[in-house]
Amino acid sequence: MTSQTFYISPLIRITLSLLYISLTSPLPFLATFTHAEVPAWVLWVGIGLGFTALQGGLSQRVVVDDRSIGVNYPIWVPTFLVKSWELTWGDIKDLKMRTTGQGGLVYYFINHTGQGFLLPMRVAGFNSLVNLVQKYSSIDTTDVRPLSQPWMYFALLGLTGFLLLTDAWTIWTAISL
Repeated sequence: MTSQTFYISPLIRITLSLLYISLTSPLPFLATFTHAEVPAWVLWVGIGLGFTALQGGLSQRVVVDDRSIGVNYPIWVPTFLVKSWELTWGDIKDLKMRTTGQGGLVYYFINHTGQGFLLPMRVAGFNSLVNLVQKYSSIDTTDVRPLSQPWMYFALLGLTGFLLLTDAWTIWTAISL
């Protein structure tokens, strides 16, 4: 029984991590500059905890073998932050499409009791994952496509780069005054 593990795409991990850094790193410097009531060290602790939580969420892995499919996280990620699950192929009744609030499409495995389990769509090798789902479950996955295309994350990464440059200027200005 050989299993295959799929991880969140490195492009997505890097982009979201840098976006978090770009959005939060200026805050302690600005708090010091503006003499805010919240000390900078409290913001640094909060930013560190938030970054750790983000990395926990981005450490999701999908494990597929000839018996089951499951989503899990490393042991250091608290279970109150994320939910792991596992379904045997025989437990899967259907794969249902749902639209998101932004107009995208997501897919849920539906078991025989009607409970839904989100098909992870941001993994590297998504097409291979979908092919394995079709192979082991006999569900037609011909029309299943990833939620977002790589060009979207490249665009977000580029914009995040500009934001990081703005952050560097903001921090430099706050420190030098």
